[in-house]
Amino acid sequence: MSIAHGPPHDLRAGDRVLPTSSRCLVMGVVNVTPDSFSEQGAHASTEAAVAHALALAAEGADLLDVGGESTRPGAAYVDLPVELGRVLPVVERLAALTDVPISIDTRKAAVARAALDRGARLVNDVSAGRDDPDLLTVAAEARAPVVLMHMQGTPATMQDDPCYADVVAEVEAFLAGRCAAASAAGVARDAIVVDPGIGFGKRDEHNYALLAALPRLTRLGHPVLVGTSRKGFIGRALGGAPLDERVEGTAATVVWSVERGARIVRVHDVRQMVRTVRMTEALMAGAGAAATTAQGRAR
Repeated sequence: MSIAHGPPHDLRAGDRVLPTSSRCLVMGVVNVTPDSFSEQGAHASTEAAVAHALALAAEGADLLDVGGESTRPGAAYVDLPVELGRVLPVVERLAALTDVPISIDTRKAAVARAALDRGARLVNDVSAGRDDPDLLTVAAEARAPVVLMHMQGTPATMQDDPCYADVVAEVEAFLAGRCAAASAAGVARDAIVVDPGIGFGKRDEHNYALLAALPRLTRLGHPVLVGTSRKGFIGRALGGAPLDERVEGTAATVVWSVERGARIVRVHDVRQMVRTVRMTEALMAGAGAAATTAQGRAR
């Protein structure tokens, strides 16, 4: 099997360059919600969220993804004032306490604008700019990268009955269309990230098909973000493993994703996944060097 390579360019976030051309970045999840999928509200307060984020930074996170609206299956919409009240104090304090770039996980342009004004550098939108088209303009004006994710339906409905004729082709076409929309809004080419949306309006077979097709998605020309961390399909593959027993399963999906071209992985267990990513990249580099040496000897 040939090893997939990432895009030929780095990701530009204002005056910062994120080295997506040379390695896979690890994004740590910071959920400031009472009903988060994984932490079950453990970091819902500002103090707890900031402490958790700083711990993830110390464990080697390249990015910190702060969100104030749960997007787990069945999650309800969060009103703007509530979401602002959850995330802005966290973003502001983190911007003062760490150099690790902060991502704001939101579907709302107003939240994105306020968070970017307070020190966030990226926008991670599970709706890919469909829920609030102004979000793309906000990102463009701030020169902030934007993650465009595929989701069938909304968090409240996405797992009701996911259905595709060809999930890979449909997700690829959707992401290409949203990249075009971002470009039309003024987002620079080197500020776009695509995400196939593992678990967002997908059955297990859809998730596996998309993970297998990651090299195809890299041909869109933008860094690919993959978020599999602790998700339900991992628990089911491991015989019903609960959330806190999915680290090894997550690691397997991270290895698979990095080898096939992912340039950002979004994870909860940062220390373990940083080591997983670095070891995977060492194996890929070593295998590549060995193949080059063997070819040279054969000539």
